[in-house]
Amino acid sequence: MTGPRIAVLDYGIGNLRSAEKALQKVGADAFLTASADEVRDADAVVLPGVGAFGACMDALRSTGLESVVLGAVASGRPFLGICVGMQMLFSGSDEDPDARGLGVIPGRVSWIPPGVKRPQMQWNRLDVVKQVDPMFDGLLGGDTWMYFVHSLHGVPVDQSAVAATCEYGSTLNAAFRVDNVFATQFHPEKSSRDGLRLLANFVEASRG
Repeated sequence: MTGPRIAVLDYGIGNLRSAEKALQKVGADAFLTASADEVRDADAVVLPGVGAFGACMDALRSTGLESVVLGAVASGRPFLGICVGMQMLFSGSDEDPDARGLGVIPGRVSWIPPGVKRPQMQWNRLDVVKQVDPMFDGLLGGDTWMYFVHSLHGVPVDQSAVAATCEYGSTLNAAFRVDNVFATQFHPEKSSRDGLRLLANFVEASRG
């Protein structure tokens, strides 16, 4: 039996194949696409991202995928944002103050507070806030480690959107849940066993 079809949005930035291949490894029929029709027909959608917030938003809009993202979110299907893809779901970012985000998660992406090296580029332990979220099945128990590369973190207007945090000089928001949307600052596709388990949970949720 084939796995759920998961569209990984290809808007011309960075290495998107690592997310595609990790999802395939845990059972998804994952594929890179910039086609609105293919995204509409997919069981779930992933928005990856690397680099600068403003450049990624410009790339998403220039490929005509902004409305596709918003349509996928509104459809109620499982939606996953990763790293800068997570940040793009916010209203805006201090990295590029003039750039408008997608506004799916009301709030702002803010710099990591001073006193620590930026970016955080390391493995860090995840503190799960939303214990009942299916994305964390098999990951509860206080020993979940994910790989981070970031200088900013999301600060939602509604703190109940925070699904997990990590400690790096202060408490940073590391994952978010808003209805059918789950988003991570860390890279699950680069996070070995725990990251693959989280992606496997996403694939399971995508089965309908």
